[in-house]
Formats: sequence, C-alpha cells, structure tokens
Amino acid sequence: MQATTPMPSSAVAGASQARPAARRRVTDAPTRMFHWLFALCFLGAYLTADGESWRMLHVTLGYSMAGLLGFRVVYGLWGPRQAGLGLMWRKLGSAPAWLRSLRTAPSITAVNWRQGQNLLMALAVVALLVLVVPLTLSGYATFNEWGVFPGDDWLGEMHEFLGEAFLFVVLAHLALILGLSLLRRKNLASPMLTGSVEGPGPSLVQKNRAWLATLLLLAVLAYGAWEWQQSPNGLVSAKALSSLVSGNGGGRDHGDDD
Repeated sequence: MQATTPMPSSAVAGASQARPAARRRVTDAPTRMFHWLFALCFLGAYLTADGESWRMLHVTLGYSMAGLLGFRVVYGLWGPRQAGLGLMWRKLGSAPAWLRSLRTAPSITAVNWRQGQNLLMALAVVALLVLVVPLTLSGYATFNEWGVFPGDDWLGEMHEFLGEAFLFVVLAHLALILGLSLLRRKNLASPMLTGSVEGPGPSLVQKNRAWLATLLLLAVLAYGAWEWQQSPNGLVSAKALSSLVSGNGGGRDHGDDD
C-alpha cells in the first residue's frame, strides 16, 4: 500500500484562509425592505414637513408609513416566526423581572446587562411602530383641517410634536446600534443590510421571500405614482423643483411658501 504524504501545515493554513467564513441568515427580505422603506419615508416626510410646495409629497410619504406599518403588523402576526411581533413583546415582557434583578443582584457584574441592552433595542423599535399611529392620524386631521379654529392650530402643533418625538426615538435607536456595535465589536446593523451574520449554526430564516419584498417595494411606488396622478400639481410644485435645482431651497423652513 502506498503511503500518503501529509499535507504541509502552510498548505492547511492557506486552505482554511481561502475557505469563506460561515454565514447564517437571520433576517428575511420583506423585513429588511420594510425597514428601509419605513426609514426613507420618515426621512423624506421630515425634510418636507414645512412649506406648501412640498405638502403633497409630505402627505404621501406619511400615508406610506401608515401602509408599511399595516404590512408589518400583518407580517408579524401571520408571517414566519423570526419576523413575529411576539418576539419583541416577549422581550419587553421580561422587563419587570430584569428591573427587579437590579435590586437583588449582589454586585453590578452579576446583572445581565446584555438583556438590558436588548430590552432597550426592543423598546425603541416598538416605540417607533406605536408612534406612527398618532403621527399619521394627527397628520391626516391637520391635512383635512379638522378642529382648526382661527389662531388655534392645536392639531398641527401636536403633529409637529409627534414628528420631533419620532425623530428623537430614531436618533436614540441609531445611537444604541452604534454604541452596542462598538461595545460588542460586531456590526449590529449588518443584518438589516445583508440579512445574515457571520458564525456557525443553523439559519433562523429558511425562506428569504424576496418576491414579497419586491411586491412591497412595487406597492409603495405604485401608491406614490397614484398620488402623483391624483394631485393637480403633482407631489412637488414647480416652484419647489426650480428652487431645488437652483440650490436655493431645502425641505424645511420654507416660511415663504406657506
């Protein structure tokens, strides 16, 4: 029998380096599509909050956020387990026990701080979803001039307050992601970009459902196109477009357009 020649250690090391790192999928395509459409709609709505020239675009983006919330609720209730809203509620449900552990823990190091960090993340996400409801309703009421009296635009002020509160939660959410990424030395934002993380183990997502993510994107674009056709002047007035092209106008603080 012919003896086999052992492979040099350098060749083994080179083979292990050439092998791609194991990855597992943790977030499906519809969840990621919702996340980025939701974020872009809020950013656009916030930047176009002031000025009549941008009003229809602002309203369309706000209604799109409400529609996206509806999709997320339905997908969270009847979609796959990893996208279920019950996971976030269960995390929040553990908050009382975790708070009690702060009092009963023998030392600071004995506290499960990772659970506390996850609680904060879940709280920020739930707050963003919940805030969309009063934000959209107050915007709808303001747009249709419900309960508006001369010199008293309380609905508009409430809508503006809710918008600023939403922005505050968004910034807190981003700060948490950045801070925890630095603390854990791991990019916690990557699952919402690639849908996967490095490391061994089974994938939490068995079906990516890219077709559903595509349908969601097409639905949002179709709604925007429909609103564009329904509006006599389109979603953005010609004056706003000319100001934007000339570099003399932004999305906010257009007092001369009111």
